[in-house]
Amino acid sequence: MRRRELLLGTAAILIFWQLISWIVNEPILPGPIVVGRAFFEELGGDLAEHFLVSTWRVLASVLLAVALAAPAGMILGQSERLNSIFSPIVYLLYPIPKVVLVPVILLLFGIGDFPKIVIIFLILFFQILVLVRDSAASIEPKTLLSVRSLGAGRRAMFRYVYLPASLTAILTALRQSVGTAVAVLYIAELFATQQGLGYYIYLNGNTLFNYPAMYAGVVAMSLLGLGLYFTVDRLEHRLTPWKFVE
Repeated sequence: MRRRELLLGTAAILIFWQLISWIVNEPILPGPIVVGRAFFEELGGDLAEHFLVSTWRVLASVLLAVALAAPAGMILGQSERLNSIFSPIVYLLYPIPKVVLVPVILLLFGIGDFPKIVIIFLILFFQILVLVRDSAASIEPKTLLSVRSLGAGRRAMFRYVYLPASLTAILTALRQSVGTAVAVLYIAELFATQQGLGYYIYLNGNTLFNYPAMYAGVVAMSLLGLGLYFTVDRLEHRLTPWKFVE
């Protein structure tokens, strides 16, 4: 996306937000100028700390999901026998909305960062696993035969064939899951914690009734999601440049 288009889209959202704020004319919906002022004021207070905590939880979940789901998906994609064994399990677990498991995971693992990381990890894990498995399974047999004819073993096949072929699937899964992961992070941070943007937003909105600070937290969480999305987009351009060659 071009920078000019991004700036125009941002300006349109801010103008629409300001118009709605004028129409509603209630403290519960302050305008973007008021929220912007509160955002920079809160950065000097607790907001920066809550933002860092939420960022750590999301990044840890992403790295863990990629480290486990990508190799598992490539193994299932290149082994029909293993895929036939585990596919029914994946088929049953993948459609389940992972957000419904939040109370169970919190009961099992208690408070702290770990249960929040587990919740987001579950969402990312199945997205990456399924897409990488399908990508690895769709590699042309003649491509595999030609590489094997050059003397490539299992490790070389994994590194030079399956991994490059699966990079697009991994990055696509991450891009599709970023918004969901941040949304689930908000829900997870409403329970058994006093850190994170979800807690910060709920505290200011439902307890302190500090609506500008609440929206500042919403802006911070939006920036977290956008930052992750654009990071994945940049990684895709860097790691899979052949997709963008005209």
